[in-house]
Amino acid sequence: MNQVTTEKVRWTTSDIELLSQDEGKRYEIIDGELFVTRSPHWNHQRTIDNICLELNLWSRTSGLGEARSTPGIIFSDVDNVEPDVVWISKEKLITFLDDSGHLTGAPELVIEVLSPGKLNERRDKEAKLKLYSSQGVQEYWIVSWQLKTVEVYRRENLQLKLIATLFNNDQLTSALLPNFECEITRFFI
Repeated sequence: MNQVTTEKVRWTTSDIELLSQDEGKRYEIIDGELFVTRSPHWNHQRTIDNICLELNLWSRTSGLGEARSTPGIIFSDVDNVEPDVVWISKEKLITFLDDSGHLTGAPELVIEVLSPGKLNERRDKEAKLKLYSSQGVQEYWIVSWQLKTVEVYRRENLQLKLIATLFNNDQLTSALLPNFECEITRFFI
């Protein structure tokens, strides 16, 4: 008699450590599901750098926190991601940074820059949106370097909700970042 198992494989942080650390691949786990992506497009990386620059220029002036590109966030053994950019307050950074240099809790702001392809888009707009929402991220930006847009999600009650889609010449502000103002065009130059 053959038995069929309906349990799906659940990946963990320790499983990633056993995988080849190929520099051309990025491994993330969301709810035990493994996601493997290739190195991003040049313009994707340029967008990340520009966003990080704008946030860090503001952070140096305000002294409230800092931005980093592709930090590791280990929420749990089955939720281990590398968002494109995060901004975290000094208070949370002290609490959430582990000895290995990874965040173990939610930064206030997470930003994902879309990579081409429906699977990549679904991961950022569905799986990661749910994960960041459940972990307490206050604001989530999904950036498209191809369309030159920024979708802004903000926490309402217990969930991140889409509150605006900004276009190339629009101004981006955030209650998380007092007096931060940036024309979206600056992310794509």
